[in-house]
Amino acid sequence: MTVPVPPVRRPIHPPPAPASPFPYNPGSLLSASDLSLDDVSHILSRATALENQDPLTRDRILAKRRVALLFYESSTRTRTSFELAAKALGADTTLVSSLSSSIEKGETLKDTGLTLRALGAEAIILRHNSSGAPWLLEQETHLPVLNAGDGMHEHPTQALLDLRTILAHLRPGAEAVNAETIAGITLTIAGDILHSRVARSNMLLLPRLGARVLLCGPKELLPELAAQVGPGIEIERDFETALRQSQAVMMLRIQAERLVGLQLDLEQYKANYQLTGQRLAAQAPDAIVMHPGPIIRGLEVTASVADGPQSVILEQVRNGVAIRMAVVERAILAGHPLAGHALAGPAQRGRA
Repeated sequence: MTVPVPPVRRPIHPPPAPASPFPYNPGSLLSASDLSLDDVSHILSRATALENQDPLTRDRILAKRRVALLFYESSTRTRTSFELAAKALGADTTLVSSLSSSIEKGETLKDTGLTLRALGAEAIILRHNSSGAPWLLEQETHLPVLNAGDGMHEHPTQALLDLRTILAHLRPGAEAVNAETIAGITLTIAGDILHSRVARSNMLLLPRLGARVLLCGPKELLPELAAQVGPGIEIERDFETALRQSQAVMMLRIQAERLVGLQLDLEQYKANYQLTGQRLAAQAPDAIVMHPGPIIRGLEVTASVADGPQSVILEQVRNGVAIRMAVVERAILAGHPLAGHALAGPAQRGRA
């Protein structure tokens, strides 16, 4: 009797996944995770150098270069600071918004981007209500794209300016960052973390420099899954417990339109998570208070805290211009044969 031989199964070795094609352009900034620590150090040092440079010298760095601001969502701080940053370097800017262009007639993001490229734009700063839109735009145009906020996904320049603000107060003088630069610092981010691209970019950037990030909020706005974004991120539901451990506190705006369908009582939310002067004095008397804006006074934070001595909210806004000067310069000059020459500064160029 012949015993049947079981078939031999040949092991399957799937081919390795191809390397991500993004970003096509070395000047793009699509995600905080795109940046190496050397990149972060360079952006911080260039932000300081550009901020301190003579304006009449600085505005020749990108003289007559063309930068397009493509905004599908309303914005005050981000749009204005990017525009002022580009103009401070001498660039010509044009604003394209969804309410005053062919976008409202149904033109696709791809076609709008290709049109801007054909018109001579050398970089595009994009804010879009769809997560992933900056990747699509860069794929289609191959221009440097700066992500100024995409849906519920990311806002990388906000994380950079937040880092600059934290360093100024808690690690003064530090610009060449490493994995231990902000070790020992705990940042609490409180509020609507589920929908916050600001929170996500900070969660991707700050732990890489040694920070501990505590996420705080009700389960409706902070799913347990958020703690799995990466190492150094924890969830603490009790706001006062989180405050007692914090050297920095970032409050996030509660947007009523995003609460539709959620079983969340705003008065109960304020009782549990509003940052009041009394709560701050009792639990975190030395912590800096941050907010990406716009603030809804009397909801996530009281006016006395927003305007108080621990608030660095307006410093964040000012830091936005410096950081965005650095990333706009990087967008235009990265990979350019004269980039190192241009970025060296007049003193070094004179010695070359």
